[in-house]
Amino acid sequence: MVRVSTYLSFHLTNHVHDLQKLVILGTGWGGYSVLKNVDKRKFDVVVVSPRNHFLFTPLLASTTVGTLEFRSIIEPVRNYGFRDEHHFHLSKAIHLDMPNQALRCQSELDATMIYNISYDKLVVAVGAVANSFGIPGVEEHAFYLKEVSDARKIRDRILLNFELATQPGITAEEKRRLLHVVIVGGGPTGVEFGAEFYDFLKQDVSRLYKDEQRMVKVTLIEAQQILSSFDSNLRKYAEKKMQQRQQMHILQDNVIEVKEDSLTLKSGKSIPCGIVVWSAGVAARPFVKNMNFQKNHQGQLLVDDFLRIVDEPNSNVYALGDCAQFYKDSLPCTAQVAEKQGRYLGRALSQDDPKPFIFKSSGMLAYIGDYKALTDLPLAKTQGFGSWLLWRSAYTTKLGSWRLRMQVPLDWMKTYFFGRDTSRF
Repeated sequence: MVRVSTYLSFHLTNHVHDLQKLVILGTGWGGYSVLKNVDKRKFDVVVVSPRNHFLFTPLLASTTVGTLEFRSIIEPVRNYGFRDEHHFHLSKAIHLDMPNQALRCQSELDATMIYNISYDKLVVAVGAVANSFGIPGVEEHAFYLKEVSDARKIRDRILLNFELATQPGITAEEKRRLLHVVIVGGGPTGVEFGAEFYDFLKQDVSRLYKDEQRMVKVTLIEAQQILSSFDSNLRKYAEKKMQQRQQMHILQDNVIEVKEDSLTLKSGKSIPCGIVVWSAGVAARPFVKNMNFQKNHQGQLLVDDFLRIVDEPNSNVYALGDCAQFYKDSLPCTAQVAEKQGRYLGRALSQDDPKPFIFKSSGMLAYIGDYKALTDLPLAKTQGFGSWLLWRSAYTTKLGSWRLRMQVPLDWMKTYFFGRDTSRF
């Protein structure tokens, strides 16, 4: 039975200080950036999120094969400091009561605990979920790559399949199925997961599973073209390098069904496989879907140049990151966009007459495996080993804390000298 905590609701709706209460929903790139940049002398800052850490998503693919460890790319949100330890809630927002400026939340630890939080200003930075496009079997059998929990499931399945392939009585046909990795979606997430798996195959599988290595196959399925947001020459370079790898294939097609041991393509072809990693797009979260505001055809909240929701009458509810889009323009759903929006909003909230948000791209990076990467900057387009060095250097400096900036290079060094940890637990 669901219970509403009236005491907790009362406690949370009363200000401890004579400050405006700023409630931030989400601890992703947008929400975490607001938290870091807002002037806490002017606001009581409350954060509501179903996860208690910030995740450095550009390196998430590296954790799926053990190049990096999971805790090396997450930063506990409480480390950043709150005025009161009760100002962080491991909960999710389920309803916005706009007339009363209150948010209804549900605890992640106890689903029967429902409570209200009042706000003076609200920042919606809840991100998005993976988009299955309603294709049968995706939710049940495919693996997403959005959270640490997703990466852990992928890593566990990969190691499980390799161990199963060594068991007595496993036929050659079943081995080939178990060791066939299918990636759906040719954006940066899909390409970088394929790159990390390729490195794992060449550097560790060749040493630990010598007989099984020759049966491994990786298929990347993309309906259009891989890395479509990158410069065309860089895209061609990436395609060429990937096609040159004997055990990797790029297939231009659409998936119409995913089963436990295979998937079916629009062309009619059935592909037996041991794992399907799905990175084919994003969709709105239920909370955003239920918000009675204007949205675009992708279900994103429409915001003005100051990141305010356009048809919110009080002008005190903001949205940013993957769950929002400008009503005039559109920006890509990337970590860079969300981080810059969060940095802008964190500072603009304290200003009497803020300037509108203007996005200036810092460029894009993508790892394609074998110590090679792509660099797509406004003033330079490069690829190869030099871009790989830049890729690692840039991401090291962008990590959320000095602890992570020390831990990630140590993991890279450990992997280089000792190989990846293939323990299952």
